[in-house]
Amino acid sequence: MELSSILQPGARAPEFALKTTPDQKLALSDFRGKPVVLAFYPADWSPVCSDQMAVYSQIIDEFRRHGAQLLGISCDGVWCHLAFARDRKLAFPLLSDFEPKGDVARSYGCYDDAAGVCGRALFVIDGAGKVAWSYLAPVGINPGADGILAALEDLSESSSRPRPQQGDRS
Repeated sequence: MELSSILQPGARAPEFALKTTPDQKLALSDFRGKPVVLAFYPADWSPVCSDQMAVYSQIIDEFRRHGAQLLGISCDGVWCHLAFARDRKLAFPLLSDFEPKGDVARSYGCYDDAAGVCGRALFVIDGAGKVAWSYLAPVGINPGADGILAALEDLSESSSRPRPQQGDRS
């Protein structure tokens, strides 16, 4: 899996609806109009994934300050996600890309066929549903949140800039 294989900025983010519980789904379109952070990760309970998700939960207010919704996505099942989220006290939804396995990860270019799991990929999706920023981290390294926060800051700045009025030549 190479960085060039994941969706790049400017691409339309593929729509999806994934389970968060056995009887509830969340769709990307549920958050249209606000930024969404997608954090694909290989597996609940693995040390690096546990650390990564804990970092995001600890700084959830930073994401919220930008009006962004964080969604964790892996191929683990909903029951595994629910136990993991409860045990780690995660403050954001985990979505199950379980059936068909890795379908959403594949659409974002971050499914690792050899390992049978999601790659450790991050996406910031703007309110219009386009990829604003993406990053594929090595599987054994926690990418942290600096890149995500910088991308959210850029989105906030670009949305607060005055837009030229019709007829303006600026």
